[in-house]
Amino acid sequence: MQNTIRLFIAAALPDALVPYLQQKLLPFSDDTVRFIPLQNLHLTLFFIGNVPAAQLDTIRQQVKQIASQCAPFTLYLEAIEQGPKPRSPRLVWARFKDDPAFTRLSRMLSETLAPDEPNKLKPTPHITLARYKKNIARPTTKPPVLPEETIVLPVNAIGLWQSELASPHPVYSILESYHLGQNQSAT
Repeated sequence: MQNTIRLFIAAALPDALVPYLQQKLLPFSDDTVRFIPLQNLHLTLFFIGNVPAAQLDTIRQQVKQIASQCAPFTLYLEAIEQGPKPRSPRLVWARFKDDPAFTRLSRMLSETLAPDEPNKLKPTPHITLARYKKNIARPTTKPPVLPEETIVLPVNAIGLWQSELASPHPVYSILESYHLGQNQSAT
């Protein structure tokens, strides 16, 4: 059996954003949710999945090339809410306003890293904060938490992350980071 690794592309969060998200998540606290560990929070750009370990160097080069072609951008928090479908939520997320730079970067990653099955859905900039437990009735729809002030997420670099499945949560590690708009690695 060939050695495989589970990979995704994401942006790390600024330290100042994590306590804000943690505090605003309180209205969603109940027995039906499983919170994502703070060290696992990230802005999802593209989930690659399980790939042969032998492809790692090729993937690194592809992500580095894409990062060099995309300028840094800033996302603006729209709401912390149930999603992706409010009437039948699977998770609680911090959803950011649509941004053309985010969409372009996400699509470039999808088209390059999964050319046979690129994601045709419009990517939604978000941070998954909690997931609803399986086999437990979900609560009624809860109102979104809207920011009282402008909350931003600057995206200056992206990372190639590894996910190792474990219980009760996967363990994430950043294998390599890449500054946006530059031709060199951030690590």
